[in-house]
Amino acid sequence: MLVFPNVVKAGFIFGAQGGEGILFVHGKTAGRYRTVAASYGLQAGAQKFGYALFFMNQKAVDWINSAHGWAIGTGPSVVLVDKGMARTINSETLHSGIYAFTFDQRGLMAGLGIQGSKITRID
Repeated sequence: MLVFPNVVKAGFIFGAQGGEGILFVHGKTAGRYRTVAASYGLQAGAQKFGYALFFMNQKAVDWINSAHGWAIGTGPSVVLVDKGMARTINSETLHSGIYAFTFDQRGLMAGLGIQGSKITRID
């Protein structure tokens, strides 16, 4: 599991977000990571939030450990799980490489745009 507990996002037409997180493997710290993203579009506001990436198979864990920086969408598939979908996850639906859960959202950010996100190991 890779947890980013405090990500800050702000934007007006152009936007950016960033934060640092920790990779846990079998409950032990296995590395520190940085997430950064840039966006463009009809957007305005600022918010803080956290998110956790759950690696569902050994292939996904091996990939994150060998990648020297990766963009969401370029490796194993990432599924964003919202409150409604979380109720329907079971052993038959866990077929994706990575599941992302957001938490502790504060602030207001609204918009429609294009975003690119990159995660890089920092230690």
